[in-house]
Amino acid sequence: MLRSDLVFLRPLEAEDLDFLYALENDPGIWSVSDTLAPVSRYTLRQYLDSAAADFHEVRQLRLVLCATATQQAVGTIDLFGFEPLHQRAGVGVLVLARHRQQGYAQAALELLRPYARQVLRLHQLHCTIAADNAASIRLFEAAGYSRVGVRRDWLRTADGWQNAVEMQQLL
Repeated sequence: MLRSDLVFLRPLEAEDLDFLYALENDPGIWSVSDTLAPVSRYTLRQYLDSAAADFHEVRQLRLVLCATATQQAVGTIDLFGFEPLHQRAGVGVLVLARHRQQGYAQAALELLRPYARQVLRLHQLHCTIAADNAASIRLFEAAGYSRVGVRRDWLRTADGWQNAVEMQQLL
């Protein structure tokens, strides 16, 4: 179910430590992941130890996004902020810079949709995107998400404040 000709999604493994370390410590993505400082290997190792916990218990799920052709990890896709009563979760997708613009993120979002609906029994997915992140807005629109609002001065930047676009997809 979590496989296509282009990508497949798999759970985190202990062997993903170096991949996660590189991903989480890339300052180029800190603004989209609300990160302010590097993450230690120790902290990531602890995270990996608990990553197999039940989605309904920890209210989040991170899957590794792999290229089918090479079996190589190229990014992650996350469900977070799961609200059981309202059957919704936030979604975020991150692809390593050298693997962007190859369709991996869109393919991952397409795989996630039926999994979220049929297996996790979610009613909707949502995301918050910086208003100037045109590539992410196009990605989510192409994946069937709709703009539902703008939060003014929602994201703090080095230059001040920035609006955020709210998007959602009903499953």
